[in-house]
Amino acid sequence: MTFTQMLAATWRKNNSLLCVGLDPDPTKFPAHLKGREDAIFEFCTSIVDATADLVCAFKPQIAYFAARRAESQLEALIAHIHKKHPGIPVILDAKRGDIGSTAEQYAIEAFERYQADAVTVNPYMGRDSVAPYLAYPKKGVILLCRTSNSGGSDLQFLDVGGEKLYERVARLVTTEWNRNGQCALVVGATFPAEIARVREIVGDIPLLVPGIGAQGGDIEATVRAGRTANGTGLMINSSRAILFAGHDENYASAARQVALTTRDTINLYR
Repeated sequence: MTFTQMLAATWRKNNSLLCVGLDPDPTKFPAHLKGREDAIFEFCTSIVDATADLVCAFKPQIAYFAARRAESQLEALIAHIHKKHPGIPVILDAKRGDIGSTAEQYAIEAFERYQADAVTVNPYMGRDSVAPYLAYPKKGVILLCRTSNSGGSDLQFLDVGGEKLYERVARLVTTEWNRNGQCALVVGATFPAEIARVREIVGDIPLLVPGIGAQGGDIEATVRAGRTANGTGLMINSSRAILFAGHDENYASAARQVALTTRDTINLYR
């Protein structure tokens, strides 16, 4: 299946718009994992196995693995998700952005080395920097649009010919870049009015929405602004609030409880 087909199937199967972000910080791991060479893999797989029936996607953040020289554990983690929980899409959160020849290598890294089902991409350098990812028609290409950080307004709110830059990105993706139906957009939960505006521009294109949980985004406002007519269309990401809900050997059970509560709260407003 394509990424968008996998996503649609998981929305239905798990009755969930929740994406769990996998941002493993070993300094916050339970004591029994600290010092283990496979600690990142063990921590993440335990979270995955505890929450897989509650999510529409998993989103490992590559920096948390690369900074610890744990790229092999990232490969193993994605392979574990595909084997143990087939059909749940894995989004590699890498936010790559570079010229075409380098972007080709980043696309190989995401889709061939790591076997991710989708990757986040920075569109700032334009179409030729995105094209190498679009060359994998079954894979998802999730482009930054209106990000959840406050500094995003420095550029994303600039006027470009009568519309804001983030609106131009949304329009480009919708009208020119999404010819294979593989694109999605990142729009932060911290800005529900902009979520609604992006939804107005892009129709039913999926939105990856970070910013709930530790970042303080409002779930009700997010869902009401971004849902499609059939109550889907969103991958609402929560990372730290779920990952570090527990601090002892029962951390995975604690993560599951927070994930369950978050999913069910999201569903109240669909």
